[in-house]
Amino acid sequence: MQVKAVVLLSGGLDSSTVLYQALQDGCECYALSFDYQQRHRRELEAAAAIASAAQVKEHQVITFDLRQWGGSALTDNNLDLPSDRSLGEMSQNIPITYVPARNTIFLSFALAYAEAAGAERVYIGVNALDYSGYPDCRPDYIQAMQEVFRLGTKQGREKEAIAIVTPLINLKKTEIIQIGNQLGVPWEQTWSCYAGGELACGVCDSCRLRFAAFEELGLEDPILYAQR
Repeated sequence: MQVKAVVLLSGGLDSSTVLYQALQDGCECYALSFDYQQRHRRELEAAAAIASAAQVKEHQVITFDLRQWGGSALTDNNLDLPSDRSLGEMSQNIPITYVPARNTIFLSFALAYAEAAGAERVYIGVNALDYSGYPDCRPDYIQAMQEVFRLGTKQGREKEAIAIVTPLINLKKTEIIQIGNQLGVPWEQTWSCYAGGELACGVCDSCRLRFAAFEELGLEDPILYAQR
């Protein structure tokens, strides 16, 4: 019987690769995206496009508002996005683009969805080697959340816990792109920019990490940038 999987899908490079990996793994995929009134809500268009291209079983968008709490440049327009930073600068501290407890919120929704749908796995595109170094993208965090999945659900107590699957957690961005190329991820439909404009800004941390990886591989990033 085909394994069911809930896949967290932002529409970005990493989450799109994870969705295609889950399909490659033979899963019946249920994509889950979040509209939390983020500055870069343009990514939701990309998520819808990727979900359609991948022909997922179902794609749901959960809507809530994190702007009322702020605490991140992605949810508070009064905070400036970091720009034109070198990779070395990005690696020094957890940046202002960190959204407090975001992956805990996302995984909680994914867990509820997975248990209700009878899914055995939740796929998430966290990456511990990314220069942003978000605390909720690291192996010890995922291990702790896996225990929550076991202890906090009927399925976890009575059967086998829903598994958190993190195919990219120890990969460099270049390696992720190489895997995505093998899987046929349509990069032109993905979106990584934090700024939320019609074109990718080219100067935020996410843009710089993305096109630096394509450049290192000698590949052309197919999305359009306002500046490079």
